[in-house]
Amino acid sequence: MLRFPIGQAYLWRDGEALTLIDAGHAGAADPIEDAIRSLGLRPDRLERIVLTHCHRDHTGAAGELADRWGAQVLAHRLDAPVIRGERPVPEPVLLDWELPLWEKGLAVPEAPPTRVDREVEDGEILAFGDGAVVVHAPGHTPGSIGVHLPRHGVLFTGDCVAGVGQVMLGVFNVDRAQAQDSFRRLAALSPSVACFGHGDPLTTATAATLHSAAHPAPLAP
Repeated sequence: MLRFPIGQAYLWRDGEALTLIDAGHAGAADPIEDAIRSLGLRPDRLERIVLTHCHRDHTGAAGELADRWGAQVLAHRLDAPVIRGERPVPEPVLLDWELPLWEKGLAVPEAPPTRVDREVEDGEILAFGDGAVVVHAPGHTPGSIGVHLPRHGVLFTGDCVAGVGQVMLGVFNVDRAQAQDSFRRLAALSPSVACFGHGDPLTTATAATLHSAAHPAPLAP
């Protein structure tokens, strides 16, 4: 896990081949490379950067890293035009308590337009992690995805699910009801490890915790 002031990215290794899940904010390319080298790995073995969605704290360094090392940038087709700068970032429907968090998030530098080399769809199999499965998880943004590595029991949730303090639906959603449906779909995968866009990964009682958070008990009358 590569942690930034706001949010985080993840590095997956298959032998010497590297895959980055999200890419931090603009200006994070050097720290990401430093982190890769600190692990005894080589940045030139970075083969792909999978972007879980179009927000600036996830896409910022993707283009710079891809240009330096020839990595392929992947994103869902619905968010790809935003990442390329062809369409505006979709506006979230904010709850009152989300407003101060949203203003804090705006402190992250704007992400430059970034090429997307491959537009992915739900159910596509990607060539890392012994078969990584794209899981379309709209609601946070229209093209948000999770990345599921079923042979390893690992799920990267993007910002559909958050783990800050507690496991919960992610914030800043363009369609909260749709995001809740996506949360339930991701929870149904029953991973052993869940890696969130914000908050510490979940490694203990993961499937049960996700299921409970995705299906909260109704409030008593």
